[in-house]
Amino acid sequence: MANLYIDGRYDARFAGELAAAKQGFFATPITLRPNPDDPSFVEAVARDHAIGVTSGQKFLLAAWRGVPVTAFAASFLDTSLAIFTLESSGLRRPQDLVGRQVGYRKGSEGEVVFDAMIAQLGLPRSQITKVPDRYSFEFLYTREVDAIIAPIDEQPDPSAVGYVRLNVIKPQDYGIHVPGLVYFSSNELIRHQPSVVADVLQGIIRGWQFVYADYARSEAVLSGFDPSRLKSGRLIFELQQQRSLVLPTGSRIADYDESRWRTLRDILLFAKLGEEGVPLAQTVNYQFLRDLYRRSPDLAAPGAWSAEK
Repeated sequence: MANLYIDGRYDARFAGELAAAKQGFFATPITLRPNPDDPSFVEAVARDHAIGVTSGQKFLLAAWRGVPVTAFAASFLDTSLAIFTLESSGLRRPQDLVGRQVGYRKGSEGEVVFDAMIAQLGLPRSQITKVPDRYSFEFLYTREVDAIIAPIDEQPDPSAVGYVRLNVIKPQDYGIHVPGLVYFSSNELIRHQPSVVADVLQGIIRGWQFVYADYARSEAVLSGFDPSRLKSGRLIFELQQQRSLVLPTGSRIADYDESRWRTLRDILLFAKLGEEGVPLAQTVNYQFLRDLYRRSPDLAAPGAWSAEK
């Protein structure tokens, strides 16, 4: 028996884990535990000798503080944060934001990624006004800010009544590639029960394959976790928005690389959010992924999930 903690509520971001649990893809008995709004999420996973999924930023900052955890795979291979503007504004590139107001959530991953993108492009940060706690789409629609930083799956559905057309600026289109959501475990579990971690990883990959093989089928499975929130149509829209983060062209599910971690480390140091108390080599494990894909090459085959449904 093992516990799998998700850093949030049941929603599309954790569809792979939910599908794996529902469809019986985990060889080890797994208990899913949603932990929304827990500032000590990583510490809880370590304390309970569990497996967790959270943002790469939250994980790495906790590891630097000495929390005994190790990342072993990615859920989103890139950040899900993007910058949204009204299409009518004509703001389509980061350069267009100079002299503008950008709404953001203070201390968030979005703020850090945005600052890194601006620095990467050599844009004058002093000429871009960041407005804290103005990151909802309502502030954009009412033109209290010119742009907002938000996860791509939170954007309004174009089929909704009264939809206002948006432009989307993605940091990865401008050279900022960092792990989005990552799977990690307590060091204790990895040390004493590595087979549990391997079993969970295999189940998660099969879960994501199931999710993207057939949207209608996966939507029926996922909505059962919280029918009042996971509405038909909206859930599929969110899955479509994050598809390229889970299944990027030329990559395998869950398979991150060292360059993304180095970039994340560098931008966190640049933001002065922490000091690298523990080297990346001691906090990120690639062996579980390598062993799994070597042992089960069928998991890497595009198969049914490669075609857009």
